[in-house]
Amino acid sequence: MARFRTIDALDVAGKRVIVRADLNVPMKDGRVTDATRIERLVPTIAELADRGAKVIVVSHFGRPKGRDPAQSLAPLAPALAAALGRPVAFATDCIGPEAEAAVAALRPGAVLLLENVRFHAGEEANDPAFARALAANGDLYVNDAFSAAHRAHASTEGLAHLLPAAAGRGMQAELEALARTLESPSRPVIAIVGGAKVSTKLAVLGNLLAKVDALVIGGAMANTFLFALGVPVGRSLCERELADTARDILARADSLGCEIVLPSDAVIAAKLEAGASSEAVPVTAVPDDQMILDIGPRSAEALAQRLERCRTLLWNGPLGAFEVKPFDAATVTVARAAARLTAAGRLVSVAGGGDTVAALAAAGVEAEFTYVSTAGGAFLEWLEGKDLPGVAALAVNT
Repeated sequence: MARFRTIDALDVAGKRVIVRADLNVPMKDGRVTDATRIERLVPTIAELADRGAKVIVVSHFGRPKGRDPAQSLAPLAPALAAALGRPVAFATDCIGPEAEAAVAALRPGAVLLLENVRFHAGEEANDPAFARALAANGDLYVNDAFSAAHRAHASTEGLAHLLPAAAGRGMQAELEALARTLESPSRPVIAIVGGAKVSTKLAVLGNLLAKVDALVIGGAMANTFLFALGVPVGRSLCERELADTARDILARADSLGCEIVLPSDAVIAAKLEAGASSEAVPVTAVPDDQMILDIGPRSAEALAQRLERCRTLLWNGPLGAFEVKPFDAATVTVARAAARLTAAGRLVSVAGGGDTVAALAAAGVEAEFTYVSTAGGAFLEWLEGKDLPGVAALAVNT
C-alpha cells in the first residue's frame, strides 16, 4: 500500500476543509437505525473543527436518479450533530448558490453538511466540471470514507486531484489495519472466509492463497469444496457446477504452501428455521434429506485452538447460518476465542463485510477485535487485491 498523507500534514486553521464522509446509513421513518458510520466520522470532524477549520461534509445517500427528497441528507444533519455534540448546518445543494452561501457563512470551528452529491449525475460519472464545482467550496480535501473508496466518483477520487488531499482518521485507521493484516503481518496468518457462494468469493480466495498460511473455508462455501472432494452434502446449498474450480483452488493452495481448512463435522437439519431439530455429524455422514447449516462443534473447537498458534487473523464471512439459532454456535465459539486472544495481545484480528460485522455483534465481540471494517464493497475489493481509486488518489510520492 502506497504511503498516504494524513491530516497531521495539513494546516487547517481558517481553511475550508471538504470532508468526504459516508453517511449512507440505514434509516427507518426518518431516523438512523445504525449510527456506526456516523460515530466513526466524529474523530476527524471534531479534530478539524477544534483546529479551527471550516468543515464542509459531503456524502452520497442511496441511488437517486436526480433530486429526490426521500433521499435527502437533511435528516442526517441532526444525527451528525448529536454524535459530534456541536451544531451542524445544512445546505440544500452541494454546488451552486445555495452551497456557496452556506460555506461563506461558516466560521472557524463550524460544521456544514451539503446535500446528497448523487443528486447530480456528474458525481458518479466523475465529471471534471462537477468535481471543480465541488472543489470551489474548499481549500483542502480530506477523505474519511474508505467504504466508498472503491468508486472513482467526483467526490471520492476527482476532488483529490484538485485540492491538497489527505486521509481522515477513519480512513487512516482502516488503511493501517489492512496493511498490518496482509502487507506486513505477524505470522502465522490465518484467514477465515465464509458465506453462501464460492462464486462471489473467487477473487478473494485467489488473492489470499499467496498471502496467508492457512485459509479456513466456512459457511455454505465449504459444501462446494466438500462436494468437489467426493463428500455427499445432502440437500445443502452447494454450487456443484464449481467443483472443478474448487479442486483448482485446492491444487493452487497446495503449490503455494497454503493450508486449506475444511470442517470435519457439521450441524445438520431438515430445514433452516429457529429451533429446528438438529444434530452434529461427521461431514462424511450427511443424509440425503438433510442440510449442512453450520460447521460442527469439533471443527469450531479445533479452529479456536488453531488460533492459539496464529498471530494474525483476517475474517470475512460467518461459519454458518448465524442469523438462525442454533446455527450461530460455531461463529460465536470462534469469534469469542479470537476476541480473547486479541485482548491478551496475542492476536491481531481484523474483520469486515456486512454479515461478518453482524455476526461478531451477535456474538458480543465486535468491539473486542483489533479492527472491524464496515466498508462492505471496498473491503471486499481490497481482499481481492484491487486498487481502490479513492485510496490511490491519496498516495504521495516517497
